[in-house]
Amino acid sequence: MRTTSLAGPRFVRASDQSLLVYFDERRDRQHERPPEQRLPVEANRSVRRLLQLLTLRPISGVRNLHPAYGSLLVTFDGQRWQHQELEKKLRAYLEQLRAVRLPEPHRVEIPVCYGEEFGPDLGDVAQMGGMTPEQVIELHTSITYQVYFLGFVPGFAYLGELPEVLVTPRHATPRRTVPAGSVGIAGRQTGVYPCETPGGWRLLGRTPLAMFRPERHGLSLLSIGDCVRFKAISREQFALEKA
Repeated sequence: MRTTSLAGPRFVRASDQSLLVYFDERRDRQHERPPEQRLPVEANRSVRRLLQLLTLRPISGVRNLHPAYGSLLVTFDGQRWQHQELEKKLRAYLEQLRAVRLPEPHRVEIPVCYGEEFGPDLGDVAQMGGMTPEQVIELHTSITYQVYFLGFVPGFAYLGELPEVLVTPRHATPRRTVPAGSVGIAGRQTGVYPCETPGGWRLLGRTPLAMFRPERHGLSLLSIGDCVRFKAISREQFALEKA
C-alpha cells in the first residue's frame, strides 16, 4: 500500500477502489485500538467534519464513507477515479475543514439493568479494578460518552472514553452468543450490542431499548457525534420497558 506523507492528514491506498484518510498518527483498525491508547478526540472531530462536508457536497463516483476513530475510508468507482486524482480532490475539501461547524450533539439516555444474567462480567471487572460491583456501576453511569463511529454490526456504536479504572481488556476467547441489548466494555470503549452476535467485550448489563430497527427512520438509535449517558434501572423497570 502506498502512503502519502505530506504535512497534515495522511492518505493510504487501502485497496484498488478505496482510500484511507488518516487524521490520527496512531493508525486505528476500526475497533482494534490497544487499551493503553487514549481515544483521539481531536482527530475524530476532523473525521466528522470531513464526513459532514462530503455528505453535504458529495463527490460523484464516491460510493461509501466509513468513519473510524481517527480515519475515514473512502470507497469509489475505479472507472471514475484514480487514487491520486481523488486524493487531490479530497485535499481541496480538507482545506475547508476549519470552517465546518459540527451540529449540536443529540443526547441519549440508555437505561441499563446491571449484573446477574444481564451482566455476567460485572463481578470480574470489579475484582480486576479493586472495586465493588456497585462502584463499577456508579463509574459507568457517571460519564457522558461520545459516539465515535458505528461498525461491527448495524447499529453498534463505539462509545468513549471510559474512566481509567474501568479500562479492561476484552475476553481472550469471544462468547459465541451475546444477547441483543448487552452493554459491554473493552479497552477504553463501551457499547451496546444491537443484535444477538458473537462478541468478546465484558458484559456489565443489558438495556431494554432497541438499538437498531430496520423499520425506524435512521435505523440506528445512535449516530456519530451523539452524547450518551447510561442510567441504572431495576429488573422490574427492565421488564416494564422491554414489554
